[in-house]
Amino acid sequence: MSNPILVEVTRGNIVESRHRGAVCVVDGDGKVVLELGDVGRPTFPRSAVKAIQALPLVESGAADAYSFGDREIALACASHSGEPEHAGLAASMLGRAGLDHTALECGAHWPMRQEAALELARGGAAPSALHNNCSGKHAGFVCTCAHMGLNYSGYVNAGHRSQQMVREAMETVTGAAHEADICGTDGCSIPTYAVPLKNLALGFARMATGVGLGAERAKAARRIFAACMAEPFFVAGTERMDTRLMQAAGGRIMVKTGAEGVYCGAVPELGLGLAIKCDDGAGRAAETMVAAVLGRLLSGDAELSGAMRELANPVMKNWNGIEVGRVRPAGALAS
Repeated sequence: MSNPILVEVTRGNIVESRHRGAVCVVDGDGKVVLELGDVGRPTFPRSAVKAIQALPLVESGAADAYSFGDREIALACASHSGEPEHAGLAASMLGRAGLDHTALECGAHWPMRQEAALELARGGAAPSALHNNCSGKHAGFVCTCAHMGLNYSGYVNAGHRSQQMVREAMETVTGAAHEADICGTDGCSIPTYAVPLKNLALGFARMATGVGLGAERAKAARRIFAACMAEPFFVAGTERMDTRLMQAAGGRIMVKTGAEGVYCGAVPELGLGLAIKCDDGAGRAAETMVAAVLGRLLSGDAELSGAMRELANPVMKNWNGIEVGRVRPAGALAS
């Protein structure tokens, strides 16, 4: 099945590029509300499911033991920009467990935000694992191990107890088996599993509603979503789409991007979860797709829906600031 064209990029009045993809929106019982394209195709969610991967941090009692608030829990779900506030908070999380950045096994890279990278370079410093966009998630893994008395060494490996807990959470929440034959290695070195887009949407619907999770897991899921919605800067960073969408919605939506054109999210007040995948992995198209879907789901609120639709139609400018085109929803997503 060939996925439909859902995003167009214009230059002047001409369509210059097109992006295909798939969209799925379901409720907590798995009832499909919106389906575009092949939502049964196995998809690596990458970082889009960090909120589900953070469940052991809360359920184990580690978050409470180290007095983690909304910012720390949001960072544990983040693909942050490596800004000083992000790296500093990751260091603080580790410090509460008596550890430092050397405990992290995510690898180091320069901050994703150019200004933060330049500031680091101007100071003559090199990036550490704290600047890795996944350092908050990994700090959560390490702190969970420390709280439970587990040796955190090798915590990124599929056979480690840390990743076994994450896999169990992922399977329970999404309803999809996470087996070795569909397992790959994520950019931060933990396992990532290719499961149907429909199951990813279901997972976020269940996180939002608690349906099928049990009382304690549902409570942890609500806490994680509430933290992300309260502190969107710590989920992503300055001018990042995740942050902009959640700030615009004022605590009414939760969204999280993943590499290669994936987005997952939820609208708790509607009890809905969503998952999208841009076939060619383009982030610009994935951002337009998720904003357009949110605009449609929130159509009952003209102001908020309008804000989502505006974010779904960004203007493209050249280096002189001249408008040259737009990225816009297309096909069934535009209707």
